[in-house]
Amino acid sequence: MMGRVVGVVFGGGWAYFTWMHRPKNLGSVLQLPQSMSLAMPTNMSSAIPAGYQPRLALLFAMGGTQGLVGWWMVKSGLGDDRRGDRKEIRVSPYRLAAHLGMAVGTYSLLVWTGLNVLSHPLDVYPAVAKGASTAVAGAATQKSLLSVVEQYTKSLAPAALRHAQRTRAGVLSTIALTGCTILSGAFVAGNDAGNAYNEFPLMNGQFIPWDDMINSELVPRWRNMFENTATVQWNHRMLGTCTALSALGVTGYGLIHPAGRAMAAQSVSSLTPQVKRGLLALGTAATAQMSLGIATLLNYVPISLAACHQLGSLVVLTSGIYSAHSLRYVSRSMLTTIGRKFVPVS
Repeated sequence: MMGRVVGVVFGGGWAYFTWMHRPKNLGSVLQLPQSMSLAMPTNMSSAIPAGYQPRLALLFAMGGTQGLVGWWMVKSGLGDDRRGDRKEIRVSPYRLAAHLGMAVGTYSLLVWTGLNVLSHPLDVYPAVAKGASTAVAGAATQKSLLSVVEQYTKSLAPAALRHAQRTRAGVLSTIALTGCTILSGAFVAGNDAGNAYNEFPLMNGQFIPWDDMINSELVPRWRNMFENTATVQWNHRMLGTCTALSALGVTGYGLIHPAGRAMAAQSVSSLTPQVKRGLLALGTAATAQMSLGIATLLNYVPISLAACHQLGSLVVLTSGIYSAHSLRYVSRSMLTTIGRKFVPVS
């Protein structure tokens, strides 16, 4: 009896997941929030901060497009001509990468938008001291006053400002590397490249297996970058390693550098507590993700480890986005807003 119950629960859940993932049904699910927003009272819908309507519309369009890209990907696996050596249906690695890239892009914009909304009061409204008079509180609404974040930026010493800017540049570079690594992972999965060269750090006894990385039958030669098993896996290894090193480097620079600490009572740290937590999470997640990737490779890509490895990439990406957003007080737009000269990173 218990086996039947488990079968019904998991079978029904999988059936719903499959149903929802189809483009036409996914579109119905995505239209629910829009239908709910139409039924919202005016005072609730007006709670959306000004300027966010275009971004929400873009997110809605990206969600619908994701369903179309998913069908475009699945279509490449229809027919016997897409069966591999193991008689399994294989989709196009290029379309798989496009589908994953679209999903990651949508997720990243969702996270950034959510963080913007959560920090909206700090970014817009000026700080008013507790116990301030009504006149002072009324004056705080004037546009001439700086917001909480702008006041923090203005209080930074030049050395602290440069340190925060360099830290933000390092975080943005790590985010870019993370995105490239995720896309390269799609080609590893699409070419089933994880089931070859199951050793680390060497590949077939070599650090760079030149003889295996160039297949003369693939024309033009650039296709080796995306369709050759050895090249695809080597690219993913190098990008993953560079991502981990970049994350550890920016974490160490941000947290260990003297400018990242409040050295005296009158000195303001270049990094806020939110930034420090984000950097610590980024360095930890990147290290764990690289270790998990190596374990997945050495164990011939079991589904459990592979799924955890894919989820780990989102943890690294989310930590990077959170850190970059927390460092928004030294962005070019912020410094321009408060009328302070932007110091180029060097």
